[in-house]
Amino acid sequence: MANRNLTSDELTSANGLLAEIRNRLVMLAGGDTSLLFAYRRKIAKELTYDERSKPSQRKKVKAIRWEMQGGKCAHCGKKLPLKNSELDRKNAEDGYTVENTELVHAQCHDARQASKNYS
Repeated sequence: MANRNLTSDELTSANGLLAEIRNRLVMLAGGDTSLLFAYRRKIAKELTYDERSKPSQRKKVKAIRWEMQGGKCAHCGKKLPLKNSELDRKNAEDGYTVENTELVHAQCHDARQASKNYS
């Protein structure tokens, strides 16, 4: 399923919100560039977790998927080591859940992404 794109009005709203957030971070940092960096890093990390979930949660999902798939890649069917395997979401907005993912080799994930024109 293709990811939803913002309309031009929604993009304008998102850019306005981003500008507000940037201004607020600058004010919070009060001229301290190290603090500004730390604030930006914290906000970026938390927003990433909102979309992707925390690493510990993804690690649990990977282990469950690996067991469910019998240690094989969902794309090519070959043996799949848990380490360096990747979760591929069926529908990106549904997140990294057991139901919404398959475990694949990194190369297979790249091939899937290329076939969808994502990479």
